[in-house]
Amino acid sequence: MDLRKLKTLIDLVSESNISELEITEAEGKVRIVKAGEAAPVQYVQAAVPQAAPAAMAPAAAPVGQAAAAPAEAAPTGHVVKSPMVGTFYRSASPGAPAFVEVGAQVKEGDTLCIIEAMKILNEIEADKSGTVKQILGENGQAVEYGQPLFIIE
Repeated sequence: MDLRKLKTLIDLVSESNISELEITEAEGKVRIVKAGEAAPVQYVQAAVPQAAPAAMAPAAAPVGQAAAAPAEAAPTGHVVKSPMVGTFYRSASPGAPAFVEVGAQVKEGDTLCIIEAMKILNEIEADKSGTVKQILGENGQAVEYGQPLFIIE
């Protein structure tokens, strides 16, 4: 895989909502993972002279530099987690009021938010009754599978 094609793939991942891309071709395998602002690249090449991996070393350097997120104090209460990867929305449309606010009473089955995945809007419902203590998701931001979205007491 040539450098221009690799650069194009990195640019596409950084400009899109996807967080990871893996491509396997006859001459090697490329895996690009978006972490915040940086787009670290892991490049594995098969049966190619030693000069090519050395040329790729600067592009692969951010992988080792990516720092883990600082540990946060564990929230108390029931945590509602994202059941999928997608985009988090607090309301049904941009001008509409949010489904829930901090301090709102919710019942099991009430809609808390929407996660858009592959152009499909998925309503995320409360799996426990109680009071919304915290909203951990940012409106319009990407969420990962298992990411905490709400704390309900």
